[in-house]
Amino acid sequence: MLTALIDYGSGNIASAAKALGRAAGDASGQTITVTADPDLVRKADRIVLPGVGAFADCMRGLSAVPGMVDVLNESVLKNGTPFLGICVGMQLMATAGREFGAHPGLNWIEGDVVPIAPADPTLKIPHMGWNEIELTRNHPIFAGLEPDANAYYVHSFEMKPSDRGHLLATTNYGGAITAAIGRDNLVGTQFHPEKSQAVGLQILANFLNWTP
Repeated sequence: MLTALIDYGSGNIASAAKALGRAAGDASGQTITVTADPDLVRKADRIVLPGVGAFADCMRGLSAVPGMVDVLNESVLKNGTPFLGICVGMQLMATAGREFGAHPGLNWIEGDVVPIAPADPTLKIPHMGWNEIELTRNHPIFAGLEPDANAYYVHSFEMKPSDRGHLLATTNYGGAITAAIGRDNLVGTQFHPEKSQAVGLQILANFLNWTP
């Protein structure tokens, strides 16, 4: 089983690759490959898209890899390859990002990426540190987690899906903000599983064994 971790210059590649490797463990036939090769992504059994920074910069970086967006659309939307987006990699699944203007995303899950607006004005932006994962519905990638599981977040914007049925989890930061989204073979986490210790490794292992 080949998992392609896409390197497009906008992700925390080293720590994501290390965490995925640990999550795969000694499982026979599990291979994690960091790649910017669309042909290899097309052959992958699973795809992971990380992302750190501004929405527009990340979308620009992804689009700058020749053929990558076309292959992602083919593999994920047409062929149903399981897909995990992390942080801005999750946000890129949206229709648009509203950071420094309006910028089109992949439009895989309808909705916008908007600034976090805590009800408590004393809360600092970015939202940074450990916060809970509050499930809004069950999903296989969260199997085995304790009810009070926490994960590590670093972000100033959140994905607001148009269909609340695509919201998998929230976290509380002056009100509920999006922690995870998903539909069909797509899933995304606003938090960083690669930085979330045992909880993150469990989520990554669940993804590597997920058959939508």
